[in-house]
Amino acid sequence: MPFFFAEREGGRAVIRGVDAAHLTRSLRARPGEEIQVVDPEGWLLTVRLESVTVTKVEGAILAEHEHRPEPAWHVVVAISHLPAASLEYVLSRCTEVGAAAFHVVQAERSVSRGARPERWQTICREAAMLAGRLRVPTVAGPSPLAAVLHDQPNPVMLVRGAPQELSALPRSGAITLLIGPEGGWTDEELALVETHAGLGPRNLRADTAAIVATAVAAGI
Repeated sequence: MPFFFAEREGGRAVIRGVDAAHLTRSLRARPGEEIQVVDPEGWLLTVRLESVTVTKVEGAILAEHEHRPEPAWHVVVAISHLPAASLEYVLSRCTEVGAAAFHVVQAERSVSRGARPERWQTICREAAMLAGRLRVPTVAGPSPLAAVLHDQPNPVMLVRGAPQELSALPRSGAITLLIGPEGGWTDEELALVETHAGLGPRNLRADTAAIVATAVAAGI
């Protein structure tokens, strides 16, 4: 079961909206059942359900434990606009690993067009709940590479064969990982970013590279 986000009201936990509907209809939660929920202030709560409806689920807090699942490093995943299935896979798995935010890049060799912001945000929310995270990453874009570089901090472009490995880069604050399309970055795009880094000698698919790079950058 995912870790639903809950609000505290005194000694009670309250779950509202689509999460309450999901608990009631899909998971068939019932009064008396005990579940664990996440308080975004940094607590994992054990709750005994007392009132269950499709709009609001309430219960008594039986126990609470400090919960700090967020990585120490702020990692923005700037992923090129991949085909839908691959892009959604990146959003889901990188959220689980610890990405703080996403920015979809409309690279020169991107094969996809258009935006599905509501679907992308839903995917991130579901993945964050599954992983028990405290917050849901935001998804921006699609944007040209130049716009992403303007908006996001400390860009590092992943390039196979780069002279330095991502794991060897000095860290100070946030990092933006730029992951290109399957056809790679163009020479013009490569020239826009000063720092290039690699993930080793193997040739990785874009979605695999995004997940591995997020894990490395987040310090997992």
